[in-house]
Amino acid sequence: MPNTDKPNRLIAETSPYLLQHAYNPVNWYPWGEEAFQKAKEEDKPVLVSIGYSTCHWCHVMAHESFEDEEVASLLNEYFICVKVDREERPDIDSIYMNVCQMMTGSGGWPLNVFLTPDQKPFYAGTYFAKHSKYGRPGLMEIIPNLAKVYHEDPGQIATVVDNVVTALHDMAQQESSPIPSMRTNEAFQNLQSNFDGIYGGFGTAPKFPTAGQILYLLRYYHSTGKESALRMATKTLEQMHLGGIYDHIGFGFARYSTDQMWLVPHFEKMLYDQALLLHCYTEAYQITKDDSFKQVVFETMTFLQREMQSPEGGFYSAIDADSEGVEGKYYIWSYDEIIEILGKEKGTKYAKTLNISPHGNFEGKNIPNLIKTEKMLLSQEELEQCRKSLLDYREKRVYPHVDDKILTSWNALLISAFAKAGAVFEDKTFIDLAKSVDDFLQTHLVQDGKLLVSYRDGQAKQSAFIDDYANYLWALNELYLATGDSVYLNRAEKLVEETLSQFHDQENGGFYITNHAAETLIVREKTAIDNAYPAGNSTIAMQLWRLGKLTEKEEYIKLADEVLNAFSADINRYPSATLWLLQLMLTHQSASSEIHLTNPTDEIRTELFSQYRPFDVWHLKQQGDFELQVCQNYSCQLAITDPTEALAVLKNK
Repeated sequence: MPNTDKPNRLIAETSPYLLQHAYNPVNWYPWGEEAFQKAKEEDKPVLVSIGYSTCHWCHVMAHESFEDEEVASLLNEYFICVKVDREERPDIDSIYMNVCQMMTGSGGWPLNVFLTPDQKPFYAGTYFAKHSKYGRPGLMEIIPNLAKVYHEDPGQIATVVDNVVTALHDMAQQESSPIPSMRTNEAFQNLQSNFDGIYGGFGTAPKFPTAGQILYLLRYYHSTGKESALRMATKTLEQMHLGGIYDHIGFGFARYSTDQMWLVPHFEKMLYDQALLLHCYTEAYQITKDDSFKQVVFETMTFLQREMQSPEGGFYSAIDADSEGVEGKYYIWSYDEIIEILGKEKGTKYAKTLNISPHGNFEGKNIPNLIKTEKMLLSQEELEQCRKSLLDYREKRVYPHVDDKILTSWNALLISAFAKAGAVFEDKTFIDLAKSVDDFLQTHLVQDGKLLVSYRDGQAKQSAFIDDYANYLWALNELYLATGDSVYLNRAEKLVEETLSQFHDQENGGFYITNHAAETLIVREKTAIDNAYPAGNSTIAMQLWRLGKLTEKEEYIKLADEVLNAFSADINRYPSATLWLLQLMLTHQSASSEIHLTNPTDEIRTELFSQYRPFDVWHLKQQGDFELQVCQNYSCQLAITDPTEALAVLKNK
């Protein structure tokens, strides 16, 4: 618990992460001019500590150090201390994460960077304990030593700063070069070489449910016909669903698995993971018609509505891993609990089905999973009754912390996923959800055509970043395709105009993370390197291409290709780290169609969405006599007015 009754400056913020530190004895400032001016006046270096409210190791470091009077006393004496919510300020986080990776070879959160008063870094790391141990320096040693070097050896500080800032500017400048067509194959081969043939996923542990890899493989399969690409994607989706990373009691996916077989998750649940995995399971269903994939989509929607939707309609950012200070406590079970809740007969069968045992599979307790289940000992109806009983029991436990800020970027990802799922599964609930979240964004996070980053407690704040605009364009495109309502297409075009005016690098191509009016940081970044979710440049390139096809405006397609060329150096060096942008390359290597439909029958609408068409777009007109026309490569077939003939054409496309 915090060790002071007197709040620091963070008390005036709305970010749940900053508010978690508002009663620390550390004299925290939010990021802003006041902090850096104070540092200049007092000739002190600055500690910038970056994290997010559901970050487990952020909690650990806070309890060990930032709530500790000894550490706080040293920090307050030698440094000006600044707290940053990475989800509200991805621009700051991106810059200093690159710094940390350059300095240490790795990164993560909490991210702690030590700066000069003009924001230039000279030391960085992630988690620091209070005292040095296991060969890692602790804050009690770092703080006075760094302060001493800062004041007594300014030449050394200047050398480090100059080298780091030069490297950052070099990263931000890229010369375009031709992108060989083989890059798409190289990316596939890299995934293939890292694929875990037993449990799915890539590499060993920890394993992340990286949607970019799965969606790339599905598109690569569509483009090339290589069955191995489809097998890698579906194997991964199957194993994730069987594993403990999937919540078999309440549904939804945890952030990552700490082991190879997807059994033991890091229990926090992020909104962006749910949204992107909805895309994955929906598209995998289109190809395979595997009902277990459809089941995951519907269950995930159930979880999202129950646990992550605000009363106002938007969706919260994340649910913590910790409850009562213990990671996973809300989600794990003892064998005796299962028997007591379900009764001996059903409880024994349920426990065996979900691999729950007296000795446990996680620290003496159990994470329900289906990894080694060979036979279901209960009917589906009985399993569902048991699950509901356990969920009712679980809901009486102390619930984990919820980061209840509503982010434009992540809600836009969810809109796109709901719209696609609603169309594919012909379920109005998804479509209505997509529309309602869009209404929420329009009401609370769009002002004069410009987007804001986040909303909480009735307040919207911070001019949006390229990710917000890119993901919202994706959302509008999917809403149009799912509904045929031209209002979404019109808004998409206006959003592109706003994006171009605010973010476009007219000289070198691509889009900056921050808008042209944003505060000046030590470098203005552009990137197409994937993270847990797609880089804004990658998303906007793909969605510009789609919008160009939808509106038949060549300038959007040219803009998309311009983005591709702007990041050609990254693609050529790191094809596996640019999978979202490589999806655009696959469009050039694949057949794609523009399908014009007037007043389609229900059967034709079903056919349109039931097939996997990642590179096709369609124009739906609700008024007039039935007509279908398929265009490819700037050439259109004759219009078809017979629905039966049109259905046959679509089935064979």
